[in-house]
Amino acid sequence: MADVIYQAQPPLEFIPPAFNPLFLRVVQLLLPTYINWQTAITEIEAENVEVLVDLYHQFQEGKIRFMLAFRHPKTDDPFCLSYLFSQLVPKVARSQGTILQLPIHAHFIYDRGIPLWAGSYVGWIASNLGATPIQRGKADWTGLRSARNLFANGKFPMAAAPEGGTNGLSENISTLEPGIAQLGFWCAEDLQKAGRDQQVLIVPVGIKYSYVDAPWDAIANLLSELEAASGLPVNPSEFASVESLYPRLLTLAEHLLSLMEEFYTRFYHQKLPDAKTIGEIEDRNEALAVRLQALLNTALLISEQYFDLQSKGSLRDRCQRVEQAGWNYIFREDFKDVEGVSAVEKALGDRVAEEANARMWHMRLVESFVAVSGNYIRENPTVERFAETTLILWQMIAKIKGEKAVRRPQLGKQKVKITVGKPISVSEHYPAYQGNRLAARQAVADVTNDLQQAMEGLI
Repeated sequence: MADVIYQAQPPLEFIPPAFNPLFLRVVQLLLPTYINWQTAITEIEAENVEVLVDLYHQFQEGKIRFMLAFRHPKTDDPFCLSYLFSQLVPKVARSQGTILQLPIHAHFIYDRGIPLWAGSYVGWIASNLGATPIQRGKADWTGLRSARNLFANGKFPMAAAPEGGTNGLSENISTLEPGIAQLGFWCAEDLQKAGRDQQVLIVPVGIKYSYVDAPWDAIANLLSELEAASGLPVNPSEFASVESLYPRLLTLAEHLLSLMEEFYTRFYHQKLPDAKTIGEIEDRNEALAVRLQALLNTALLISEQYFDLQSKGSLRDRCQRVEQAGWNYIFREDFKDVEGVSAVEKALGDRVAEEANARMWHMRLVESFVAVSGNYIRENPTVERFAETTLILWQMIAKIKGEKAVRRPQLGKQKVKITVGKPISVSEHYPAYQGNRLAARQAVADVTNDLQQAMEGLI
């Protein structure tokens, strides 16, 4: 996180999209080099690209409006999608004789908080690429109006992650948020009011990472680092494999849980499941899952109690409310005119901002684990699942240690498979949406459920 959030600030400003075609051209030219230089990705392939070619062709002919709803396991996902747009779609279009107007691109919807931790320059880049921000955890009407306008009238289709953030797991999809479906219905409504007969579609897109060579040795080395950092004896495995490393991973997870349970029990006076209750669960994975959920709930309670929030909804919903509450304490409406704030008021505001950031720290820990279960590896013990779980533990330890590193360690070279799914027609559901408020809510839920199933089918 940038140091700026330790001080009281004026309210977060909306970063308006300001698409710059020359800048996009430069970005698309440099993208392959950047991916090779800055990521572990060595290959990006895509399936059903011809579906996307046809959709872009129809879009450019004014027949449809659509949004790409993509899986979001990693922060590298936008690079992969941009490669799909700039390299793979034009290539397939040429091969089948379809004429598309270049550039092929999309208006991305991104979290307004990203420039806070990644750097303000990221907001400038996103703006010049035609992306539009949204603040999670509140009704951000300015952000929603911008996204709504781009969906109906933008130069390009839309692109957004319906999971609301990365979960670190290629084969586990978080519960989708209803915002994508709602934007789809708003687009259909705006088109109808304008007398336009374009169809509105949502296109599920799967993104899956796999290792070129199984990095068991790199995982073993990372496990040793995490064991040492958490106070466990380091017992390197002679032959790194899932059989030899899984017991070490379970032991590390149990030890970290014990440390955090003591932390919240001793210093925050919270009650957690006692040893007797946990001892009745014979399976180590199930016991871990029970302890983890209790710990995540407790950590969120610490934040929620400080901000006077109710503990309702999913972990992700609760995390977003805590984040927004923290931002309201840091980015203050009454600090719009900073020069008019006295030195004492500024100092008190800084104190509040520092405390809010400290309370949000508990929520940041929870964010890393919202999609974690006790059975992810056991269900399918691949090197990818093992690596992803180990990296989530690395992220937890890094946050506890207060490290500023943003990017996770690269355990080995990876290849990416992008799969374009069958479009979901929002327009077909629009008549039901036009009923009363209850019917509209049900239509949004139905499209969201269809999208959830479609994205799960792409794994």
